[in-house]
Amino acid sequence: MANIQKLDPCASPLDYYGSELRRLREANNLKQGQLGDIIFCTGSLIGQIETTKKVPTRDFSERVDAALGTDGVFSRLIGLVLRSQLPTWFQPYAEMESCAAYISTYQAQLVYGLLQTGDYARAVLATGMPNDLDNQVAARLERQRILERERPPLTWVVLDEAVLHRPIGGREVMRKQLQRLLDLADHRWVRIQVLPFAAGEHASLDGSFTTMRFDDDPDVVYTEDIVSGHMTANPDTVREAARRYAHLQAAALSVEASAALIARVMEERYGDPARPEERAMA
Repeated sequence: MANIQKLDPCASPLDYYGSELRRLREANNLKQGQLGDIIFCTGSLIGQIETTKKVPTRDFSERVDAALGTDGVFSRLIGLVLRSQLPTWFQPYAEMESCAAYISTYQAQLVYGLLQTGDYARAVLATGMPNDLDNQVAARLERQRILERERPPLTWVVLDEAVLHRPIGGREVMRKQLQRLLDLADHRWVRIQVLPFAAGEHASLDGSFTTMRFDDDPDVVYTEDIVSGHMTANPDTVREAARRYAHLQAAALSVEASAALIARVMEERYGDPARPEERAMA
């Protein structure tokens, strides 16, 4: 008789997902291989997800819902599962971010996580040499779904110009990332400004920070150091962050001029290198 691994559904969102997948599969009188055939994957993958050895994807969850007629159970669970794959110290921030009505952030080094492409996110996260890189990338992209809501948070991003020039992941990755920023110019709930090098010294030389506002809760300021993140609702800190952000916005290029700069950097720095004869004719 097979030795079936017992799961504690209360241990984690991933354990709960696995136990529910097993329970509902068996309720439909399906073996792992049979369910796999229905949703175009292997029975082994079904078994790995049921025993928490593999983290499911959103696509997998949607296919399971359709196959088992679960009325979106797994599609709703997957957000919790993927959020649980984020670093423990970052999970409280991700929870607050998902509830925010307004997000304002200054980023000195990198594109803000909600605006990153998958390849850019992978290159950034790989620097920490994680053992679960695929899961961390999926979790970061899952965060971005808040921008797809009917009423997403108003997200105002100020990027230091250095962010555009730092070649994270290489030429092609950066080109697609900057194109992503340009595409977001049409998103009615997202505003992107660039703080140009010409601004010189500015109000946040100390580094990046994010402020979140909520409909019914106090504002929160979030910062990171080399190993963890820190949130505070201290009124003095919130006021100081608001003052600094106002100065950053005033020193930054307009939304329209920022888009023009992003497009110029994308072509000049990350465009396809011209062949020698093309440069000679230019």
